[in-house]
Amino acid sequence: MGFSLQTPRRVVFGRDARDSLAAEVRALGARVLLVRGGSARWADTLVAALEGLGAEVAVLYGAGEPDLPLLEDRLREARAFAPDVVVGLGGGAVIDLAKALAALAPGQGAVLDHLEGVGAGKPLSAAPLPFVAVPTTAGTGAEATKNAVIGVPDAGRKVSLRDARMLADLALVDPSLTDGCPRDVTLASGLDAVTQVIEPYLSCKANALTDLLCRDAIPRGLRALRALMQEEDTGARDDMALCSLYGGIALANAGLGAVHGFAGVLGGRTGAAHGAICGRMLVPVLRANHAAGAVPLRIAEVQGWIAQAFGCTPDAAFDSLEHWIDAAGLPRLAEMGQGLGNPSQVVAEARGASSMKGNPVTLSDAALHGVLDAAN
Repeated sequence: MGFSLQTPRRVVFGRDARDSLAAEVRALGARVLLVRGGSARWADTLVAALEGLGAEVAVLYGAGEPDLPLLEDRLREARAFAPDVVVGLGGGAVIDLAKALAALAPGQGAVLDHLEGVGAGKPLSAAPLPFVAVPTTAGTGAEATKNAVIGVPDAGRKVSLRDARMLADLALVDPSLTDGCPRDVTLASGLDAVTQVIEPYLSCKANALTDLLCRDAIPRGLRALRALMQEEDTGARDDMALCSLYGGIALANAGLGAVHGFAGVLGGRTGAAHGAICGRMLVPVLRANHAAGAVPLRIAEVQGWIAQAFGCTPDAAFDSLEHWIDAAGLPRLAEMGQGLGNPSQVVAEARGASSMKGNPVTLSDAALHGVLDAAN
């Protein structure tokens, strides 16, 4: 058995971990570019703490999931400031934007030179700047991944900027920063987190260490998400943040599957939130993989974990999870953003997505159409 494991250079997890953040960032440089979300409540406190340590801070805002025009605009601002270190404080979209700026700011080329699929896919022309990721939602695990997902409106797709050097120098995960996150965001991001430990566990690229993380995170995340849809719960917030972190590490090393194969295509077409798409695609893809005979023992384990979390029999696990997702209020694909377009083209593009390579079995076009229909 052989494998390798890529992780952030350093991971700090725990409530009140943010208390050390300003000093950690200041040790990496005096000119700090802070990329923040509009609802990142703690950002002003961090800026004040950094300035108190003698840092010069420039603040840039994310605006939804990053796309090519936004990235190009923010990259011009970042290069003009010439930071020593970049900090991403926000949800997965903000962290992806910050990660991309840290990767691209030292170079001189255009963004499209380096994007997969729609660009030239060239390696980075210079080593990335030091990068610190601080998530304020529990979902994407972007603090632990080596890629940034960027929408390309002209192509109607979301693609990756990817390089192993893009892994964070510090991933600081303080679950208290997710306390009180709005219910709809908690649901969508939480389903994304759960999907991102289920898909690596079923992936044809799974390895012994990612399996350990996923076996812990799948039941932990399912229980926590169910609890958070009932009431605010500090322990569940902690568990959801840990599930998300484990998912980022797992997907970076074991890949994903058909849910994410579809998600990049559908996100580019509909403009819908990534987590909402993943949550809506999860059960149809699980059913399709089960019907195709993929990794039966592992799918049975997943059914068992779902059954434990939702109080049903393993045979009823997929139905119970789908009914719970419906009752929690997650919209169907047809209700998300713009129309999907030609289903055959969606299936063809999803089949060619990099995430599809991790699916445990090759699904037929008929099966992929069935997945799309079931989620729509």
